[in-house]
Amino acid sequence: MKNIAILPALFFLFASNGCMSTKKPTASSMSFAPNIVVAHRGAWKKNNLPENSIASLQEAVRLGCTGSEFDVHLTADDSLVVNHDPHYAGLTIEKSTYAELAATKLSNGELLPTVYQYLTEGMKQTHTMLVLEIKPSVISKERGQILAGKVVTLVKQLKAEPWIMYISFDYDILKKVLELQPNAKTAYLNGEKSPEQLAADKIWGADYHYNVFKKNNEWIAEAKKSGINLNVWTVNNADDMQWFINNKFDYITTNEPELLFDIINKKGR
Repeated sequence: MKNIAILPALFFLFASNGCMSTKKPTASSMSFAPNIVVAHRGAWKKNNLPENSIASLQEAVRLGCTGSEFDVHLTADDSLVVNHDPHYAGLTIEKSTYAELAATKLSNGELLPTVYQYLTEGMKQTHTMLVLEIKPSVISKERGQILAGKVVTLVKQLKAEPWIMYISFDYDILKKVLELQPNAKTAYLNGEKSPEQLAADKIWGADYHYNVFKKNNEWIAEAKKSGINLNVWTVNNADDMQWFINNKFDYITTNEPELLFDIINKKGR
């Protein structure tokens, strides 16, 4: 699969000339870029963009990544916001209002993105999947369930389902997502459950740290046998990238999408 990075450019060329259909994509019709590159918190590192910013999402889309990962929290006034850590600008997100958080801008001048803003930006294209991580609550398990419910409600309101893969370290959050959206793509992050366990609970993917897969090598074959999607995080070293390419992982999540594209294109994968 050579020169896969040029596909997005061709997509935008046809789209800008009005040659693409404006029909709303569906889960069955969506065709993401044919590569394994998932940009971790967007593509931010090379150009020194803020992680989880709209700009880092746009860069992941521009690069042609098949996915762009981002992290979601719930504020004290029930706003859904995009940020990795449970704290922002010295404030605990779950104990602060959006107005309090937005008073401090990102380093590029953006406001702290809301999930609504992030999704509507991501839905402007159809080659990069939006890998939505629902963060466990620092307050209570119950609030994590509330967060999951609000996320799924927003996704449905925006008709964003075809773009979304849900991931979480909280297994009960993924179960809540499946209760509300039974056909959702969900992947577990924590790494202690076997592919067989995931399949039994109708979890779509194992999205584990690279050390988990290297220590439990047999899980790779088990996942493929069970129909479990394989993703790995966060792989930034060329040798590790090649190891997971050789083991035919479905996705590799990385802070170095440009490096991963270079390796893929050189190998003609």
